[in-house]
Amino acid sequence: MKLCLTILLLNIIFLTSVYYYDPLETGVKPKGPTISRDTITPLGNNKTFVISAYYDGRQSRSVRVLTIMHGEDVQELYCWFHCMNDTGFVSVRATIEVHSQWFGFQYGPADVVCPEPSNCSSHHISIHWSNTKNISHVPVFEIKNRNPQPFSANFTVCISTMFGNQENILQFVQSLEMYRLLGAQKVVIYKNSCSKAIGQVLDYYVSERFVEIVPWPIDKYLRTSDIWHQNMDPKIQIGYYGQLLSLNDCLYRNMYKSRYVILSDLDEIILPRLHKTWDELMEALEKEYPNMAAYRIENRVYPKNVTVANFQTVFPKNVQGTNILQVIYYEPESQIIYNHKMIVNPREVVQTSVHDLLKAYKNKVNVALQTVGLHHVRAAVMPNLPRASLIRDTTIWKYNSSLITNVNKVLTQLNYH
Repeated sequence: MKLCLTILLLNIIFLTSVYYYDPLETGVKPKGPTISRDTITPLGNNKTFVISAYYDGRQSRSVRVLTIMHGEDVQELYCWFHCMNDTGFVSVRATIEVHSQWFGFQYGPADVVCPEPSNCSSHHISIHWSNTKNISHVPVFEIKNRNPQPFSANFTVCISTMFGNQENILQFVQSLEMYRLLGAQKVVIYKNSCSKAIGQVLDYYVSERFVEIVPWPIDKYLRTSDIWHQNMDPKIQIGYYGQLLSLNDCLYRNMYKSRYVILSDLDEIILPRLHKTWDELMEALEKEYPNMAAYRIENRVYPKNVTVANFQTVFPKNVQGTNILQVIYYEPESQIIYNHKMIVNPREVVQTSVHDLLKAYKNKVNVALQTVGLHHVRAAVMPNLPRASLIRDTTIWKYNSSLITNVNKVLTQLNYH
């Protein structure tokens, strides 16, 4: 009986010591850290939200942690490297690089830049506001982009945020098939929400390995909407469902996977006028404008309510949405202040906004409209403009035969007939 009690007591002591084991104090690296798999991870004070950590050795050996941050409350952060050797944890004070465009909101993008210590080889990192506190229960993040592989794509399209409950199936499928015809190998969509019908389309393209879905539950943590500036609604904490963060994450996520990254929306198509594909376009642009970080494409609004009869009955009658082949008139001058989207070399970009680069190692260029334009099918910016004042542009008809065939194949797979 005494022997049993002794064994039981020893077991209790052992389990208690394991439960209260502090790896920071012993200097021993914990085994098997629990890695955060969420795309948005709040730190303890809910003033900083970590998106992802990426190794960035372009100028110095450092790790760049993409975050959403409250502009006034976060003053100091530390990077805790989880060393692979017997060093345990090594802490380094971070440099916080706040992006210059927040559009007036309380929360916005900021990079937590962590210089990599020479005595610590690490594949994981934690962020904390203290360099002395026990961080054994602080979220751990994988350091991505450690070992770049050969490009798996020439063009990757980054769609900043998908939200709402719209059912514009036809335009959605047409846009994706246009991207494919133009040369995209992958489309990355940051999905907050969508309708059931759009979800079925997404499932199809994911199964085809053409679309990658990144979950984006930002409204779980912050008040957000589709407004782009804080003065439009002072109650909103971050604008347009955090698209600034999703675009930057998509850029780093594909930095060493894709030769070019296209920052766009699903109602926009970068449409070459002198060439057939993006490969042909970029070959010409790189000869004319070598060593650029970004090629900015001018926006033109094609009002979706101004249509022609052509191609009216080539798609199933029971599919909802706008047929972009019928939308061939654009407004002569856009009244939108920010009116460019970009094709970027992600390895030359440090920070991006929606319509322009914020930090880059090389220059950018505005490409002439006669070479390539942004075919943007949306509600009219100038709804009172008569049709006679619009400009007819049938460039998209270069693709009509292939587009109709490919879209109908997809719609058949989705049981539209």
